[in-house]
Amino acid sequence: MARRPLPRILISGTTSLTRGRDLARTAADSATDVLHPLIVIGRGLRVLAAAGRRKWADTPKDKRGPALFLGAAVVLVLALVPYGPLLGLITLMAAAAWHGRARTPVKTGPSDAETERLRSLYEALVPYFSVPEDPSPLFTHGGSWDQAFSDHTFDGSGRVTRLRIRYPAYFADGEPAARARIEALLHAKSGRGREYLFDWDEEGNQLDLRVLEALPTGIAAQPFVTAPGEIVLGFTDAGSVQRTLPVLAGDEPRDVPPVIWRTGPRSTEPHLLAAGQPGSGTTTLLRSIALQALRHGGEVVVVEGAGSGEYACLAGRAGVLAVECGPSGAQATLEWAAQETERRLTAAQRARESGGAMPEDTRRPLWILLDRPSVLAHLAAADEGHDPLGRLQVPLRHGRGVHVTVVVAEQFDQLDLLGDAVWQHTRARVVLGPAGIQQIAEVLGLPPHTTPTAQVPPGRGYARLGAGPVLRLQVPSTPDPYDDAAYPAHRQAVTELLPERTERRAPRPAAPQPVAPAVPLRIVQPPPQAQGPSIDAGPDGSGATEVREEPQPVREVPAETPKARGPWPVGP
Repeated sequence: MARRPLPRILISGTTSLTRGRDLARTAADSATDVLHPLIVIGRGLRVLAAAGRRKWADTPKDKRGPALFLGAAVVLVLALVPYGPLLGLITLMAAAAWHGRARTPVKTGPSDAETERLRSLYEALVPYFSVPEDPSPLFTHGGSWDQAFSDHTFDGSGRVTRLRIRYPAYFADGEPAARARIEALLHAKSGRGREYLFDWDEEGNQLDLRVLEALPTGIAAQPFVTAPGEIVLGFTDAGSVQRTLPVLAGDEPRDVPPVIWRTGPRSTEPHLLAAGQPGSGTTTLLRSIALQALRHGGEVVVVEGAGSGEYACLAGRAGVLAVECGPSGAQATLEWAAQETERRLTAAQRARESGGAMPEDTRRPLWILLDRPSVLAHLAAADEGHDPLGRLQVPLRHGRGVHVTVVVAEQFDQLDLLGDAVWQHTRARVVLGPAGIQQIAEVLGLPPHTTPTAQVPPGRGYARLGAGPVLRLQVPSTPDPYDDAAYPAHRQAVTELLPERTERRAPRPAAPQPVAPAVPLRIVQPPPQAQGPSIDAGPDGSGATEVREEPQPVREVPAETPKARGPWPVGP
């Protein structure tokens, strides 16, 4: 059966209908452009009317009469004032135009790219937060992420900066391994190169993910407002500690939260261990501790194993007892430190037995700073000598009661060479530089709640004091003042904190003036030495002798006035 052709009226009318729609659309656009002011004013009048209606509905009934009377009085005044109605109309139109203007739509939800990122996070968490036995799983493939994710915030590039995740109650959030898997997954899916904080709420079955801001690196060494025995290790995030310190970041005063390490007889963390990679800032930390200890009147002994001269600025300063770099000097210095600790213990014990106060020399803080002592131990073993670290047992075990504090800084690859006494008695721990979660956990005893990044500035790391939480840390910039590559302002700040040198050159004595006596002197000369005595026999013929000396007259000789001598020779 042959197909019938379409009527010509339909074929020819397609072009006419299309042209008619285009003409109607053009006319509507032109009318909208012409009538746009009226449309804006009308929309504004509608907004003002709705606001007035809400205001009238919120007004109490006992106040509606006075409000109505006040409105009528205003209208009457405008009607009586010359050009009042015209001014009132102009004001009303201006207000309507302002309220009816086109506004930027408020963003009420994530964009398409952000929604896709949240959906990928949701799908990645399904294998960890779901089990086949769950009758109504919160996480399921192809499910909705709205019920699991809330409080989400994104940065300008569309990456997550804050997110709250609800997870099922049967998830093992008390196991560190299970937590570590979730944190590693979120770190990878949310974007690497940033440091995330994970806050687990086991009671509410919620996990808060937040991107941490970078800690300030421009704070140089300066006189911190601390009490004696308090050492500022560095600065951390706001909210991690309950204290702030006023500091100068450049020329700008700021209040930053510090990490305070308290030492002394009542400290539960009397000694400190710092670990890191080369260039991570452990030497900077020890230099900062030394400057703070000297400022509070302590005595400092520095033993440097690397021999790079990083502590040469402290040599010869007031309060610095020694700066040793060689094995023999380090051995002698640490042996003296052990004997000094024993002497302090003996003096303190005798004072307690007698019921008196501890001697002043036992209450003055003594700081023993060791930077890379494993190098000295290796050199001593090569020379068949004693291990210098063996001398640390007495200060580490008994130094807290007599104000002796030990600080050890070592690199990760040499931590195994430290003795058991160092690991047992250094309850304050610091890890600086790039390190993995496993390395940080081995030193601090707990893994951090954040994700370490591969690239960090010098002095950035983590700290843990005793059984406290793991805190992020940024050590104040304390460079070697003799290092030309360091920032000049920070070098100058360290120079200003250094004590004065104890070796001073004595001033040259002035030449004495010649002295001439005003009255002539009379010198009484002693008698000359008696001549040999005469020996005569006694009258009885015995051998007894009688010694007779002939007296010599005493002569008085007037002395001449001595000549003045000078000037005296000065110096060699």
